[in-house]
Amino acid sequence: GCAMSRAEPWGPWCPGLDPAERLARLRALRVAVMLLTGPHGADAARALLAAERDPAAMDDAAETVDRLPALLRRRVLAQYAAVHRPEVRR
Repeated sequence: GCAMSRAEPWGPWCPGLDPAERLARLRALRVAVMLLTGPHGADAARALLAAERDPAAMDDAAETVDRLPALLRRRVLAQYAAVHRPEVRR
């Protein structure tokens, strides 16, 4: 997987993703935004939906997620990371 940092592509922006995986990651991120940010994340949710429909909207979606208020953005990224963390076998 890709690291989650502003300097490197992460999540649905990882290079070489299968289109179905990119779509799944966009949807997971959009759900996290919708549940954790309320109306503060409306623009990000719309931008992520646009990116689901048109890969040319990916850059705008990334910029819109980056503009979320810092605390909300951290919450969204933490939840997204928890969903995509590899399963630990015991």
